[in-house]
Amino acid sequence: MSLKLVLNGQPRVFTALSESATLEDLVKDLGLKGDRIAVEHNGEIASRTTWDTVKLTEDDRLEIVHFVGGGLA
Repeated sequence: MSLKLVLNGQPRVFTALSESATLEDLVKDLGLKGDRIAVEHNGEIASRTTWDTVKLTEDDRLEIVHFVGGGLA
């Protein structure tokens, strides 16, 4: 089974995700570290504490941004 999502404005098909996939499953599939990203799901910020219960559905729109550290020493 696969799941079609719009990720950061680009349509993508995730072949490893099933119809019962959650945001947490997506983050793992992408190989991302949850403590270094923020996820917007269909226009709303998804709290990290709910990622394991937020179900994804076909054509959901997601924006994922990475936190970047740095600056002057």
